[in-house]
Amino acid sequence: MDLRRWLLGALVVLFAVGCDQLGVALVAPAPGSPTRAELEQLLAAVRVVPDRPHPGGYDRGCKPGQGCVFGPAWTDDNDAPGGHDGCDTRNNVLAVQLTEVSFRPGTRDCVVVGGLLNDPYTGKQIRFDKADANDVQIDHVYSLAAAWDLGAAHWPLERRVRFANDVEVNLLATEGRTNQAKGDKTPAEWLPPARANHCFFAGKYLAAAARYDLPLTAADSTALQGVARTCP
Repeated sequence: MDLRRWLLGALVVLFAVGCDQLGVALVAPAPGSPTRAELEQLLAAVRVVPDRPHPGGYDRGCKPGQGCVFGPAWTDDNDAPGGHDGCDTRNNVLAVQLTEVSFRPGTRDCVVVGGLLNDPYTGKQIRFDKADANDVQIDHVYSLAAAWDLGAAHWPLERRVRFANDVEVNLLATEGRTNQAKGDKTPAEWLPPARANHCFFAGKYLAAAARYDLPLTAADSTALQGVARTCP
């Protein structure tokens, strides 16, 4: 009987250590996260390519002489959800994600000047104040540079502008420093600091890929499959 107890205890320890080493320690997913079945359905629907090519030509800037390959930043002149509503895309994202939102008077509830962000990457609550606007930035979940490399370089400009301003699937407000750390990384290279938010992030990334027929690299697919296994 003592031997049985010892073996059972050893198995429990080994299982726990193994889960931790694999990065799948049990953490309750953030509210609103997709289920494992939902993520696996999305994974099955998205193409996989061996790796990320680098065709060159990506130039986000829109000053004279620059490529402006995704159109002017946060332009309202797009056919994505929220486009042509009189507000720029950044303010649209803030208005959707923040709570306790306050608007600049006289802007017809367009320019967000304050609110509270439940950060989808860090899990922290962040007070947004337009005076310190850079503290909260808008992230392209499937980054523009990665999209360019993995297919968007061949899209017409109108489709690229839509992708860059799609409030529904590809934009999230987050802490500025976290957004800078993410950069144009893909899931094999970067996941949100808060593990509880991994399932949510995976759902957003895959939804953007599926809507715009953008592929995953083999490494990204493996990373997101690993995330899916931690979701309920």
